[in-house]
Amino acid sequence: MNEQALTETRDELAAAMRGNQDALRAVWRSHRAWVAAILLAHKPRESELEDLLQTVALTLVRRIGDVRDEGAFRSWLRTVAINVARAAGRKQATERRARLRLADRCQVECAEAGVGQDGRSMLDLARQLPDGYSEPLLLRCVKGMSYREISKVLELPETTIETRIARGRRMLRELATRREAAGGVESGAALEGVTDV
Repeated sequence: MNEQALTETRDELAAAMRGNQDALRAVWRSHRAWVAAILLAHKPRESELEDLLQTVALTLVRRIGDVRDEGAFRSWLRTVAINVARAAGRKQATERRARLRLADRCQVECAEAGVGQDGRSMLDLARQLPDGYSEPLLLRCVKGMSYREISKVLELPETTIETRIARGRRMLRELATRREAAGGVESGAALEGVTDV
């Protein structure tokens, strides 16, 4: 970077720290790719890069005035990016644990309700589905929740819930068919319960 460009960058940063919105936009544009690289190195697999970039940008807008030294800006921004990625990882880990607890609770409730071997077998198969599909399907089939209720619980659009449940049912039928073909015992009655819900 030549001397003039370095001076312009420092001037923009100083102006952004004083609250100049145009300078703030310019600072974000010049650092966005660098922040993206940091996020890619630290983010969990399931997180969307654009969502994390948006969170970092929001923090930048809200907190740039807290940075007192222009020389500390990049390390501050790097720390913000890493913290955003780690927070996303913690959130996903918490959601995963909650889904596992729900599946375990469903299994216990099924056992207490006297659900036969076929039902338990289908529940075991449902737990093998990807996270995004097993949870809505279990909430619908085991808990009897409506699409709207599931949408509120999972904080997803109702149409997404409908799609995931339909795809989850299809995947569950395929798993059951494969298990039956491999010699496992699956009854048609258990499968009918999945398709008719």
